Amino acid sequence: MKSTLKRTCATSVVALIAFGTPVLGQVQDMLPDKDDVSQKFVTDHFSPHAGRTFPTKLLWGDTHLHTEVSVDAGTMTTVSQEDAFRFARGEEITTTHGLQAKLGRPLDWLVVSDHAEMYGLMPQLLGGDPEVLSTPQGKAWYDELTSGDTDRVFATAMEIVASLSTDTPPIDNPKATKNAWRNYTALADQYNDPGRFSALIGYEWTSEGGDNIHRNVIFRDDASMANAVVPFSQFDSKNPEDLWRHLADFEERTGGDVLAIPHNGNLSNGRLFSVSNFDETPLTEENARLRARFEPVIETTQIKGDSEAHPFLSPDDEFADFDTWDASNLNGTEAKTEEMLQYEYSREAYKTGLLLEEQLGINPYKVGQIGSTDAHTGMAAVEEDNFFGKHSGVEPEPNRWEHLVIEAPDPLFSIYGWQQASGGYAAVWATENTRAAIFDALERREVYGTTGSRIMVRFFGGWNFGAEDALSRLPADLGYAKGVPMGADLPARNGDGAPNFLVAALKDPFSGNLDRVQVIKGWLNADGSRGEKVFDVAWSGDRAPEADGKLPPVGNTVDVANATWTNTIGAPELITYWQDPDFDPDVRAFYYVRVIEIPTPRWTAYEAKRFGVTMDETVPMITTERAYTSPIWYTPKE
Repeated sequence: MKSTLKRTCATSVVALIAFGTPVLGQVQDMLPDKDDVSQKFVTDHFSPHAGRTFPTKLLWGDTHLHTEVSVDAGTMTTVSQEDAFRFARGEEITTTHGLQAKLGRPLDWLVVSDHAEMYGLMPQLLGGDPEVLSTPQGKAWYDELTSGDTDRVFATAMEIVASLSTDTPPIDNPKATKNAWRNYTALADQYNDPGRFSALIGYEWTSEGGDNIHRNVIFRDDASMANAVVPFSQFDSKNPEDLWRHLADFEERTGGDVLAIPHNGNLSNGRLFSVSNFDETPLTEENARLRARFEPVIETTQIKGDSEAHPFLSPDDEFADFDTWDASNLNGTEAKTEEMLQYEYSREAYKTGLLLEEQLGINPYKVGQIGSTDAHTGMAAVEEDNFFGKHSGVEPEPNRWEHLVIEAPDPLFSIYGWQQASGGYAAVWATENTRAAIFDALERREVYGTTGSRIMVRFFGGWNFGAEDALSRLPADLGYAKGVPMGADLPARNGDGAPNFLVAALKDPFSGNLDRVQVIKGWLNADGSRGEKVFDVAWSGDRAPEADGKLPPVGNTVDVANATWTNTIGAPELITYWQDPDFDPDVRAFYYVRVIEIPTPRWTAYEAKRFGVTMDETVPMITTERAYTSPIWYTPKE
């Protein structure tokens, strides 16, 4: 009788909801006996989603995109900041070379992070801006760029780009910079549409030489707050410590909130995650605290290669050699040495952070991981079948795979089109699609990066998870109730157990099935030495680890000639519980998740089929898309 009545009530409730009628009191009236079915039943069991406060929205975006407003991009691209926002929102635009372009799926948010140096110069020059033309250098460049002589135009463009390496700006007109910045912040406010699309305000600060220690600066607030400053550039200082102090001053003066995101470290020649100050003296506690305050996340993967792990540093990790750029620094002016590698990759940075925390009392590398593009095309387009490259000189066309992308003084260090990685994106777990919620997710490190695929990943750590929790169809409910999410510190240990984790991964519906889920653990030994181990914790199929502990490969269904594959291997989702089998309560450690897809066609395979071209045998045609979560950290009791 009760079960029949419950079904009747449920049907009536659905009807009431459909008509928008307040239902709580009417549900109570329909129940046969308030002693038999209490108020508690209605409030606690009517909707499993009611009363949730934890982040439930997975939002995809890009923190690192350049348009014609950046001096280096503006010498090649005509795509505007407005075009960039329109493209990210899913609209179709025309590229610099006249192609029609559109994302397969819109993004949820975007930071247009044009270079701070001479911000807005190229559109102002080409448009004859009176503030720029009032300077001798501006007038000279304008005359050359509008001469109609192709050789003179190209030579001038290269001269303008080269001027970024000088100590003082060749055009120093604060009013022109301020005008360009305010035009951008107003545009970002215009395209910011809470609940649908978030346009966060930001810019890129660069540093000296070819070592890639640049940062993207992002504001939490709107134009009224961001307009309190103009972009801080390398002409103000090439020292990131001065950038942090500038950001601290901004926050103290305005009450605003701002953060900085270091670029991919793989081209920094050992400088991005070092144990030194900028002047190469030992890192001070003050600078470590400033960095920890303003840099909560790092960019682990992007077009210029992957910076999660390196095979020299992680020889037992068969997935470490992925889109590896390790010959030199960014502009190819200095060869890379093996000694530099440990200060370039996020996995090693996490280990270095444990050491610095023990020495200084603060971990400057307790950071989350994201991906972004660093595209200088105005388009956040990194889908393998829709990749538009690093800059507009390598838009899709039959021979772009062999075009120069970065020309180095030594040809051995030059980068060609096929070496570009089609990645990545930043995923944030947010409470809503607003600037503030996305910024807050970045600050608390509840974020992860992918190489372009949109894999959904949840990762929680605690002391009370059990194997039965992996059976839940709502893993986040248990994750937040019993533990902490990615980016957090494990709660204080209570008892004798080892930390345990709940991880859930769901495939991108437009990409490959999942091969496996791995937990990467790193730690600091008592003698200061560091260790790491990669654990396969969930995988598809009936494979079993072999004698050496390695899981056999998942297989390969890629048809390179036709640039396609089948999802006849792999799994659509993987959910598991895992407990650290090697836990030492006296050892500092971190844990993060890496999710690997089955092999799928790389952008080069799509390009070869599209244009009917044959590429060199050394050009990779297959990729394994992946996701990297932010870590969860363990700190022993004092």
